[in-house]
Amino acid sequence: MKAMGLFQRFLYSPWFVQLVILRKCNLSCRYCNEFDKTSAPLSLDLLKKRAQKLKELGTFSINLTGGEPTLHPQLAELIHYCRHELKFLKTSMITNGFLIKKELIEKLNEAGLQDMQISVDGVEPNDSTIKVLSHLRSKLELLKEYAQFNVVVSGVIGSCPPQETFEVIQSAKQMGFKPRVLVIHDEKGQVQLNAEELQVFKKIKKLIPRKFPEFTDYHQDLIEKGSSPFKCRAGSRYLYIDENGVVNWCSQTREIFQKDLMEYSYKDLKREFYSYKSCQDKCTLGCVRSSSSVDGWRKQETPSIGFEKDPDARRPTDSD
Repeated sequence: MKAMGLFQRFLYSPWFVQLVILRKCNLSCRYCNEFDKTSAPLSLDLLKKRAQKLKELGTFSINLTGGEPTLHPQLAELIHYCRHELKFLKTSMITNGFLIKKELIEKLNEAGLQDMQISVDGVEPNDSTIKVLSHLRSKLELLKEYAQFNVVVSGVIGSCPPQETFEVIQSAKQMGFKPRVLVIHDEKGQVQLNAEELQVFKKIKKLIPRKFPEFTDYHQDLIEKGSSPFKCRAGSRYLYIDENGVVNWCSQTREIFQKDLMEYSYKDLKREFYSYKSCQDKCTLGCVRSSSSVDGWRKQETPSIGFEKDPDARRPTDSD
């Protein structure tokens, strides 16, 4: 399959893809369902083939995720390949931050990493998480001193006392990182917050400048109303590629939509662009919403047509 033209890319190609490079993680956060303790890292050659396929599909930006990506012994080589050989518009990664060292930061600088996201659940550890500021502050100091790439620090509402999230955001700003707030979701990607957490969310909203795209109205609508309708373009504008090389709409819908990446085509991108997903109105996944936002004016299938478990049964649409 040859790389498609620019016009085709702008019609249906992924703006943003998350590629799982290993399933293993060094942590066991109770709310997370995206890891195990035993899986070996995928081979660099296999990951390069998957990245190449994503480039052929017209992907603009790639995000390396897991599990915990810093456990992969050839992470820097893969980043260099994505950035300098495949020339994705943006090459980024997600990490829990625990394995950050000066030597790793320097390798990532040299490889050409552009963005790193670290989610910090709170300030002090609890039964759900140890991914907190008291454990990660020294790692953030290393990033502040040595990282040549952009660092996004995300506070997470829902896994620790809500006031701790506010402190995480304050610390991120003071250290010069881009602050962001995430809302913890259940296994279906949907939000469940109480009144106190809502109040802290509103407080944080005033702390982060409105220019940041994370603060579109959907967060507050989800929290207050339980729903925030949008046209989900997962399977097209956003792809989640699991450790088996399977395309999913997202990490939370792996049992609903699956197709092998190496068999994925422009026809698949186009079909999934129009497909309706019954979970979309309650979705909290900001990467999916932001990837879908530019195409809100374009049509989508009605609920009665979309969301079959057999993707080949979904009726493709030939034109806008």
